[in-house]
Amino acid sequence: MDEVKVRGIQEWETPTKVTELSSFLCLVNYYHRFISGYSTKEAPLTNLPKKNNLWVWIEHCQKTFDQGLKTTMTEDLILALLDFTKIFEVHTDAFDFAIEGV
Repeated sequence: MDEVKVRGIQEWETPTKVTELSSFLCLVNYYHRFISGYSTKEAPLTNLPKKNNLWVWIEHCQKTFDQGLKTTMTEDLILALLDFTKIFEVHTDAFDFAIEGV
């Protein structure tokens, strides 16, 4: 497991505005297909950025952010180094300005 990436997620500061939350949710959403029960884990946070909603970060939001998503993202099953002795899938995407893969 890449310790730098894990530490980056573990140390991600609590969002204080919609743009910060959206940035985190975009990162986590990229890996959603690898996270069991993802929609349930992120549900308390998805209503915050909606138009005309007041930003109210309550204890349940913090628990979801820390234990539901940050902890899940840093488990071995999500961000693990490849084991070339096993079969795995590679998902890629290419743009004019970047190439990405999972």
